Amino acid sequence: MQRNIEVCLTPALVGLYDITESIVVVIDILRATSSIVYGIENGATSIIPVAQVEECLSYADQGYLLAAERNGEVVPGYDFGNSPFSYTAEKVSGKTVVLTTTNGTKALQLARPNASRVVIGAFLNLDALCDWLKTQDKNVLLLCAGWKDQFNLEDTVFAGAVVSKLRDTFSMADDASVAAADLYQLAKDDLRAYIGKSSHSHRMAALNIEKDVEFCLQLNTCQAIPVLEGERLVRLKTV
Repeated sequence: MQRNIEVCLTPALVGLYDITESIVVVIDILRATSSIVYGIENGATSIIPVAQVEECLSYADQGYLLAAERNGEVVPGYDFGNSPFSYTAEKVSGKTVVLTTTNGTKALQLARPNASRVVIGAFLNLDALCDWLKTQDKNVLLLCAGWKDQFNLEDTVFAGAVVSKLRDTFSMADDASVAAADLYQLAKDDLRAYIGKSSHSHRMAALNIEKDVEFCLQLNTCQAIPVLEGERLVRLKTV
């Protein structure tokens, strides 16, 4: 079977795609999916993505860590937000985290009902993710979380990195995948400088969290591929 790869540039468009036979890769580079990958790599038992802050709070009596972010900032009263520096082994190993973010967890919730499988992508696990996708007999949809249903640069550049690595084994089935791959070619030699142009990078600079941007643009520091099992993201068993 010839496998196709497509890029959905914003969650607002996901209803246009038939994902019932596709692996959906959810992408929110700054910062939700980067933090999820890092947390699972560091031994978090699971991460439960929820759409609303109030839903996150409903897990408070279960002994879980509660993580809530809105507009780039930690919601007051929660253990932490979605900075990758909050997902170290010292903080999350052996723990379950309940997470809600402005964009990433929304994209996850939209993908969950219909996708054949939902996994998490970031620059941190780029090669591990692509190597696994090559072994799967499924089409792939790269779902960019964007910013409040709008296109964003960093998620699309990452989608382009995946398309570029898979183009010999998958057919690019839409113009968005072609455009994403072209953007990645422009950005790849200096990801930090290129993604520094993005509106979200500017938001994070205003919040003095530019170190998070640098962290999220590291390549292949993790092997973990988080996969959605029921309501929980857990480490994919690849062997």
